[in-house]
This record gives sequence, structure tokens and C-alpha cells, in this order.
Amino acid sequence: MNFKSDNEAPAHPAMIEAISRANDGFATAYSEDRFSRELDRRFADLFETDCHVLPIATGTAANAVAIAELSPPWGAVLCHELAHIHNDENGAPEFYSAGAKLLPLPGEDGRLDADSVARTIDSAGAHGVHNVKPSVVSITQATECGTVYRPETIAEIAEATHSRGLHLHMDGARFANAVATLGCSPAQTTWKAGVDVLSFGVTKNGAVTAEAIVVFGHPEWLEGMARRRKRAGHLLSKMRYVSAQLLAMLDDDLWLELGGIANARARQLAEGIEACPHASLHWPVESNEVFMKAAPETLAALKEKGFEFHIWPGHEDLARLVCSWATTEDQVTAFLKALNA
Repeated sequence: MNFKSDNEAPAHPAMIEAISRANDGFATAYSEDRFSRELDRRFADLFETDCHVLPIATGTAANAVAIAELSPPWGAVLCHELAHIHNDENGAPEFYSAGAKLLPLPGEDGRLDADSVARTIDSAGAHGVHNVKPSVVSITQATECGTVYRPETIAEIAEATHSRGLHLHMDGARFANAVATLGCSPAQTTWKAGVDVLSFGVTKNGAVTAEAIVVFGHPEWLEGMARRRKRAGHLLSKMRYVSAQLLAMLDDDLWLELGGIANARARQLAEGIEACPHASLHWPVESNEVFMKAAPETLAALKEKGFEFHIWPGHEDLARLVCSWATTEDQVTAFLKALNA
């Protein structure tokens, strides 16, 4: 009955088993354990290139620590106006960067476009030192609207970003859902397309608490990020439990399998909504989030029946329905039956 958030779904059994295995005996603290030391190699295999991985507990911390390293206090971070870093992180990127300003931009279906990014960067210095200086562009994969960026679109944004001396960050809280939809390799939608840093999220995808900052090709950023992680209170003394989950997610591509399951349930839900005469889809369904338009009284009636979902802020007739790896076909069928009734 719960379509409120994939954060509210249970952890996958493999995550509990990974934590249990990591709990055997003593281990070096502060990310120096054998699980954490294995991350660089395992993620290099996944992304088909050398990369550097910092395990961390939350997506907010992953985004904020990464952005803080890429932007000076007088810098600016370009993002979509619906981006999580702008609306849902309580100023964490600004706080950890000691003042960098977020510049939210509009964009169709939750996505930035290269032309808008280029225009904003080019016009940002009109007042010289009186302006903040654009330093980072951040995109969300999948977006807050449940849509995804194609690799070619990311490459266009990266070209507009890099040619102007900026860096490209990707908030990948639902990265698994995006890759499962695209059917491409993780490399194709990240560093091969021009992404410099990825916040690789698995908490929404079945982990207990596990995220990672993945740095492509910039080892000079690692010390700063590691020190910022410590300063932020996110260098866990028992990091082995976070790293063990990340490794378990990579085993047999479990992360991608779970993202695909959530996407499949969302497609089932979307097809049923499209067939319903008194509801419609607000944005294209390309991941595990479904945005449904319906009369407020219809949404209220569904809530009265016990279905949990989020009413999108500022839109009393727009519901966000999120599927997870634990969402079943029967749960989707029950929702659609209630909707049609």
C-alpha cells in the first residue's frame, strides 16, 4: 500500500547478509578496512576505468561533500529548479562549501539542456567580482520528475560545462533506475559522457545506509573530499558496514536488477493510469517514479483506503507514486483497482 517513497521500502536481504558478514571480528576503522579498500577496484570494473571511491552514509552528504570540493565559497552551482540539492537538502551544499550559491534553472521534464547551461555561464560574469562565479553544473539521474538523461544529452551538457572551465557533477540517488531504463553501460552515462563526479546511491535501491562518491580522473580532489567528509561528521568509524553493502550491490549486478524491478512496477502502474478515464500522467515515466494527475477528491479517497503517496507541493491534484524493489505486482493491481473504483 506504500507508494510514498523508495526510502520507506525495506532493505534487501542481501544487504542484511552483507552487514552480518562484515560483523565478523575486528576490522580497521575509518574506511581503512578490507571492504572499503576493495571499492576502488570493484567500481573500476563496473565503470571500465580507474576511479576513486569514498563510501559515505547519506546522499545529501555525498552531494554536499563533492560539490564543496568542486566550488569555492564565491562559486555558483547550476542545477535544475526541481533538483534535490536545491529543494530537499536544507542548504547542505551551500553550508559545506562555505557559501557557494545554487543557481536553479528551468528545463522540460526535470532536465537541464546544454544551451541554457551555456547561456547562464556566459552571462554570469556581467558584474565581475560582484557576481558569484559558476564553478559546477549538477544534474540528477534519474531526475526528480522520474525522467532520465540520455548519454548524448549528458555529453552536450558536459561540453558546455568543460569548455567554460566548470566541472560536471551527477546526483545518482536513483542511478540504478536510470541505467536500467537506458540499457547502456554505467560508463556510457557517466565519465564517457563527461561526468567528473558521481554520487552513487543505493539506499533508495535496497541498502540500509550506503552511498558513494565516485571520482573519475581527478585524484587531486581526493584529499579535499576525504577531509571534508571527516569535517562533516561522515567518516564513520565502522565504515565497513557501509562498504560491505556497496560491494554486495555490485555482486552479480544486484544494484541493476533491483532498479529494473522497481522500474517494471512503475511501468505497470503507468499503463494502468493511462487506461483510467479520470487520471493521467503528468510527466513521462522513465524510472521508478510516477506522477499522476487526478481530482483532489480522488486522491483523498485513495488515501482513505490506506494507500500512501506524496502530494506534490503546490499541486493538490498531482500525486507522486514511487515503486521500489519490494513493490509487488499485486500491490500495483490493488492500487489501480481502487483508482478505477
